[in-house]
Amino acid sequence: MADANVLTPAAGPAGGATPAGGKRRIPWLIIIIGAAVLVAGIGGALVFLHGRSAAGHSKSAAAHVPSGPPHYLALDPPFVVNFQADQLVRFLQVSVEVMSRDPATLKLLKANTPVLRNDLLILFGNQKYATLSTPAGKEQLRADALAVIRKDLAQAGGDPKRLAAVYFTSFVMQ
Repeated sequence: MADANVLTPAAGPAGGATPAGGKRRIPWLIIIIGAAVLVAGIGGALVFLHGRSAAGHSKSAAAHVPSGPPHYLALDPPFVVNFQADQLVRFLQVSVEVMSRDPATLKLLKANTPVLRNDLLILFGNQKYATLSTPAGKEQLRADALAVIRKDLAQAGGDPKRLAAVYFTSFVMQ
């Protein structure tokens, strides 16, 4: 007696049976689709986790930089330096104020005022009259002053990122 479930080559597609190779294609197709879903799921999870870690990093960075009202410290008296320009002796008088949102940073700067004044006097005295006559030259000097003060702040044990800005409140050249 013949088993009804056994496929014979004569039955073929017309008899309702699938070819012998057809049974192998269906599991491979399922495996390929499953692998694609798995890879997409892993990729989505990595994107999600990376987004969360980046958000956590930005929150920790925001927590590191103090927020709040700005506090100012005037470095008095004004700086007066002389420099040479076209065989003439020129003078520069600059009033400088620093801004931070961390009062402890300003307290540390105030305690180290002699170092700050020394380094800023050297910076201001090494300028060229033609450069300082332009707005871009003044802005570059302000950026250089910020860098000098941040360096001094780091050497004093403070966090240079907590110093937000340097402002020239008076700038006179003669």
